[in-house]
Amino acid sequence: MTMLLQSRAVFTLGIRMCSTHVTKGLLKDTVRPNSDLSEFREVFSKAKHIVIITGAGVSAESGVPTFRGVHEKWRKWMSQDLATPEAFSRTPSRVWEFYHYRRGLTLNKKPNAAHLAIAECEARLKKQGREVVVITQCTDDLHRRAGSKHILQIHGNLMETRCMSCGDVTVHARNPICAALKGKGAPGPDVPDANIPVDKLPRCEETDCHGLLRPNTVFFGETLDSHILTKVEKEMEVCDLCLVVGTSSIVYPAAMFGPRIASRGVPVAEFNTNPTPKSEYFTYHFQGQCGTTLPPALAPHESEVTH
Repeated sequence: MTMLLQSRAVFTLGIRMCSTHVTKGLLKDTVRPNSDLSEFREVFSKAKHIVIITGAGVSAESGVPTFRGVHEKWRKWMSQDLATPEAFSRTPSRVWEFYHYRRGLTLNKKPNAAHLAIAECEARLKKQGREVVVITQCTDDLHRRAGSKHILQIHGNLMETRCMSCGDVTVHARNPICAALKGKGAPGPDVPDANIPVDKLPRCEETDCHGLLRPNTVFFGETLDSHILTKVEKEMEVCDLCLVVGTSSIVYPAAMFGPRIASRGVPVAEFNTNPTPKSEYFTYHFQGQCGTTLPPALAPHESEVTH
């Protein structure tokens, strides 16, 4: 019960945090998930409101590095230590170099088969009066570029900035985002900091502001946008099918979304390269690359009406 109350508190506060702790006895008795695609397809064919929760594994299949594994470090710093409000306050130049590097990698990537399958499914089912909502932890904007329309980006967007002074949020797809960052951000362990003067870092273009810009992403330890969390809560309450795709289920509060939905008795299907700490709470588990397993799962069902 203590862990359940703590988990609910994390969701209520909306604090982004990473944990390898496996929560036992979360919300319901666990059952070993099955991998019967034909059974899942029958459930899918009847669903009217589908929530698809996506994580870094989907982006990784497009070549976007994650915060873990071989890309866990940038230069000599852990990525998760750079993506914090404290790091940005102390060394905004270093953090902007790190995000400039990440933005450059992302801009060169393209949506993969999983992104495209989700977008196609949303457009197709919309014509049938059915709804698909993407709740994503990814900040790379690949879902939008694939064609998805109904997206809740709980960790923000790498292609956006937010002014530290006036709060203005702006899309900045150009690279580099400012002249001082050109040629900066190389990840090698021996690369020195550029130590760009703060007045040369990205600045607000609003009249009479010129405040320092920061990436419009949720740093570790920060609170998620309450408006987005409210929308997420609503989706979890009304959906009749959930897919958890390409997520390790260790970053909170997103790790709790699938189990919370499962606790209502709603079928939840996990698509991931490996089992996760939350697999045991789900109805289905389909192991493998998401770009391989997801398209046939979301393809038109024989019962669908063609419009």
